[in-house]
Amino acid sequence: MSTSDQKILAFLITEDWFFLSHFIKRGLAAKKAGWRVVLLARTSEASAVIEAAGIEVIGVPFNRKRLNPFAEFWFAWDISRIYKRLQPDLVHHVALKPIIVGGLAARLAGVKAVLNAPVGLGFVYSSDKLLAKILKPMVSFALKLTLSPPNSGVVFENPDDMAALEAAGMIRPGTAVLIRGAGVDISDFAPAPEPPPPVRIILIARMIKEKGIPVFIEAARILRGQAEFVLVGAPDPGNPNSATDAELLGWQAEGLVTWLGPRRDIPALLAGAHIACQPSTYREGLPKSALEAAASGKPLVTTDVPGCREAVVDGVTGFIVPPRNATALAAALKKLIDSPDLRVKMGAAGRLRTEQEFADAIICEKTLLVYDALTEPRSAR
Repeated sequence: MSTSDQKILAFLITEDWFFLSHFIKRGLAAKKAGWRVVLLARTSEASAVIEAAGIEVIGVPFNRKRLNPFAEFWFAWDISRIYKRLQPDLVHHVALKPIIVGGLAARLAGVKAVLNAPVGLGFVYSSDKLLAKILKPMVSFALKLTLSPPNSGVVFENPDDMAALEAAGMIRPGTAVLIRGAGVDISDFAPAPEPPPPVRIILIARMIKEKGIPVFIEAARILRGQAEFVLVGAPDPGNPNSATDAELLGWQAEGLVTWLGPRRDIPALLAGAHIACQPSTYREGLPKSALEAAASGKPLVTTDVPGCREAVVDGVTGFIVPPRNATALAAALKKLIDSPDLRVKMGAAGRLRTEQEFADAIICEKTLLVYDALTEPRSAR
């Protein structure tokens, strides 16, 4: 336990920029509720923004490409030493590697309460590459040891992932919680009148192939001349399936797409678009960019995979199409290209759903309830 009356919450996440984009609102909500909040992550320029908001940052050298179990054990040992020094009342591990490494560290340090958040099952569980098939049994074994220890909870962003891991026997009964998505700031992302033609279709994501980048490009090829296709985001060198700069620039040179790279003015970019697209080919948690598009009043075309299907009510707020099917994707986009009225109707329905189900305030409140439940005295449970 912490040495003062102030409870300590420690987040363990691979990258500080991911905390900034997906978890800082929950960190700030905890701080407002009286917690001391500390982030452990690999640091970048995002850390200065996080610290300016009042959250402490401790840099730790995560390596998402590293596969050496001995190196990961020593890394977990280093994390455990930080946990021993901090004496957190609760640690919140986000994504598979932090869950495994942090779970071992929490046991070594005697941390009293753990909240694990898979936020999607990622490359190992979704890719058909040989490396993923080799890693899956090892990752599954490690998760069985670390995902659901005593006095812990597991929070999922979609019911498919929760059902899959419950069926696999990885979670103790009664400890799984569904909190759908990372939340969205409904004041930053707000509806605006449609911009003038031509119709602009936007995909905002890391430029990894499982996000459906090649399928989006093929749909652009099918619909060449009927709309502008825009990609926003950076390649991810830490992901084995990242698109390269050369590929992205090649597609742009071919006249299929405009690649804007990483951008921070996402609300303005969405305001300048007519249609949002999230054609992921693998399971997601619940894509934040999809929620931001809906909050901005944009119809969304996404795929029938876990997480993505949660973001759309098919035929109401957008369309759901089969994954890896450029023809189906192009057909759904064509319906929206040809009908301004349908775009406006679906966009309005998506905005209303976001306000009612996915707003930051809703997600933060649900998360704080889980924090309190895990850290209240046992006699009070």
